[in-house]
Amino acid sequence: MEISGNIIQVLPLQSGEGKNGPWKKQDFVLETESQYPKKVCISMWGDRIDENLIKVGTGVTASIDVESREYNGRWYTDVRAWKLEATTAGADSSETAAPVDIPAAVEGEDDLPF
Repeated sequence: MEISGNIIQVLPLQSGEGKNGPWKKQDFVLETESQYPKKVCISMWGDRIDENLIKVGTGVTASIDVESREYNGRWYTDVRAWKLEATTAGADSSETAAPVDIPAAVEGEDDLPF
């Protein structure tokens, strides 16, 4: 799943030592660009953290996984980014392709498959 928007807040980097070694986690808040903007707190873990992209005001597209889990009768939801890409300014997603020549039907032949 992908989500696009602008980073409006970067939370402090968290790090620690676990049974599998050191870890680090970076949370940031992304605001979508739509008629009704949504704010989503996204986490990145370990080596996937890109400090160059995670800055306030940066436009990004995040490839995310959403997962919920239950603990002591309460549900918690994680939004984890596994890839982060900067959005290019002025890119037009509706670029037109070069026209393709479609051969005219041979006289007397029907181009219908049935």
